[in-house]
Amino acid sequence: MSIAHLLKGHEKDLGGGFVVRRYLPAAVKQAVGPFIFFDHFGPVDVPADADHDVRPHPHIGLSTVTYLFEGAMEHRDSLGTLQRIEPGAINLMTAGRGIVHSERTPKDLVGVPHRTHGLQLWCALPKAHEEDEPSFAHTPAEAIPEMVVDGARVRVLIGSAFGQQSPVKAFSHTLYLDVSLKAGQQLGLTGLPPEAALYPVSGSVEIDGAPVPQHTMALLDTSASQRVTADTDAQFVIIGGDALDGHRFLFWNFVSSRKERLLQAADDWEAQRFDKVPGETEFIPLPKKPAA
Repeated sequence: MSIAHLLKGHEKDLGGGFVVRRYLPAAVKQAVGPFIFFDHFGPVDVPADADHDVRPHPHIGLSTVTYLFEGAMEHRDSLGTLQRIEPGAINLMTAGRGIVHSERTPKDLVGVPHRTHGLQLWCALPKAHEEDEPSFAHTPAEAIPEMVVDGARVRVLIGSAFGQQSPVKAFSHTLYLDVSLKAGQQLGLTGLPPEAALYPVSGSVEIDGAPVPQHTMALLDTSASQRVTADTDAQFVIIGGDALDGHRFLFWNFVSSRKERLLQAADDWEAQRFDKVPGETEFIPLPKKPAA
């Protein structure tokens, strides 16, 4: 079997009616390669009076990977970064020992009906990098390698594939592809990393004849090559990489190989010891702490 497991995911309201579909972490699989968190939001028509802003909140032990298909958001963080995020770009925020950021509607879209659609992923950092200094890297859409392979449009967001290498820095062997196929087209997948998954963003596909409906994540058996066939016009992403170097503990926006580190981060946020985001006065309070 080319498909080891199918994940259905679940819906989660992040506030203000902003609903995401979450696939990782899952009961059967905590992470796929370094990807320990996978949210898909939209496509949705955002009304003029919507408030989908995400107030300042902290992270440790991970890199956030933001990728939009439609819409725009404004990223601010405690390093002083101010970055407009638009479709096709990769925005990698490495929390390391700790960072705070907000994600807000750009001023030109406030009070204006618009569309939003994208993916928010987290990569757990290798143990050796969990306490690195925080950083933010913006890679514009035009810098992402894009090619046509057997009729398929492939963008190499992170890692390397089909002879192309993404300029986005990764802390371990990581793969993130954005692929578009017309109905009836096929794409062969070979040389995938040890752990990999395929997720249809739109449309539906088959992997070696096994159906993968929209809003379902297929965990792949990477010991053999796969052939993906589009039942309809389809767009999907492939994620993967080397397995994590051990289990990760998660609480709220914190990821660590040490449970006590999560408790320390929670205490630090509750006491407001994290660096502040310039220009921000709001913040998201700490939810109930995990048991020690």
